[in-house]
Parts: sequence; C-alpha cells; structure tokens
Amino acid sequence: HRGDFQQAHESGVALKAIGASVAIKAAGIHASYLVDDDDARTARYEDLVRLAEEAVAALPDLANSHYRRAFAIGRLSQSISIAKALAQGLAGKVRESLDKTLKLAPKHAEAATALGLYHAEIVNKVGGMLAKLTYGANAADAEKNLKAALKLTPESPIAWIEYGNGLMLLHGEKREDDVAEAYDKAANIKPADAMEALDAQWAREQIE
Repeated sequence: HRGDFQQAHESGVALKAIGASVAIKAAGIHASYLVDDDDARTARYEDLVRLAEEAVAALPDLANSHYRRAFAIGRLSQSISIAKALAQGLAGKVRESLDKTLKLAPKHAEAATALGLYHAEIVNKVGGMLAKLTYGANAADAEKNLKAALKLTPESPIAWIEYGNGLMLLHGEKREDDVAEAYDKAANIKPADAMEALDAQWAREQIE
C-alpha cells in the first residue's frame, strides 16, 4: 500500500501460496504502470500466472487465490496478441477464475469489475454474436458487473476507470461523454494508497 512494490513482491513470494495475493498484486501494479519494456512486462505476467496457479492448488477455498489467477492471466492476455490469447484459451481461464471468486465472495468488487471488463473486451474483439455463442459474453452483463463494482466501491478510482474503459469498448465514441465523466471521477478521488494514486494519475492524464 505504501508503494514498496518490489519489497512486497519479494516478501509475498517468500511465503509461497500464503503470500501469493500480495506478491501478485504488488508485481502486477508495478508492471502495469512502471515497466516500459513490453517483453519484460509479459515475462513478469507469466511469472505471476505460475505463482497464482500454485496458490489456487494450495488454497482453493480462498477467493483471492482465484481472483489473482484471473488478474495475472488477464494482464498476460492484454500484453500479447488477441489471436495468441484466444488460441491459448486464456479468456476461458479468466472467466473460470472470476466465477469461482464471486461464488466464494459475492461482494468481491475487483472481481466484479474484472468480470464486467471481460465481457466488454470479448464483445469488442469478436462481436456481439460470436461473443455470446463462444464465450457467453454480452454487453448487458458487462455493464451490470461494472455498475455492481461501483456500487460496492464508489470511492475506488480503478472501479471508475474500468467502467469508463468498458463503455469505450462497448460503445466507442457514442458514450465518450460518459467515459470522460468516469475518468474525471477517478481523477478526483482522494487516493487511499499508492495503487490508487497511480490509478488517479492515469485518469488525470486521459482527460488533460
């Protein structure tokens, strides 16, 4: 939470499955915002996926074991080509882990956000018909889950950012005013920790 991402990652890894949630979150934030090299970022996500798989095997009843797996695989899929991600079946793995997370913890706001974005990204990439038939993804569920996360965590910058991102994926320029409003809300929330400060800074950069 202080922003000591490397120390948090190393401390989490040392604890193996018990520390996996901290390790994956810390390294994921660092890679998303502070690693500029694409290959290095992809390699980091691959390491996080392996750690997440170990955590799921060791602690299958912990909601965050499944959420961090979805987070790591989702970040990996965004760092490689969509064709490669689909060929590797990454979308299905993300959906499986998010469904398990929400079954164990129905009010897991980050998982609700991620599931909403999952629906939005699939619809955006393959079109509404194929998204529904092949992946069970649709625009209505995207917005429903993104709004559920906002209701659970209205003071979370990332919830507003991803709501805006979801609207952009689903509707493009038709909802650009709503997207800008979502980013503006994220930018003006007082950050509770280092991750939220990075999120709010990103949102500010989008609307400047």
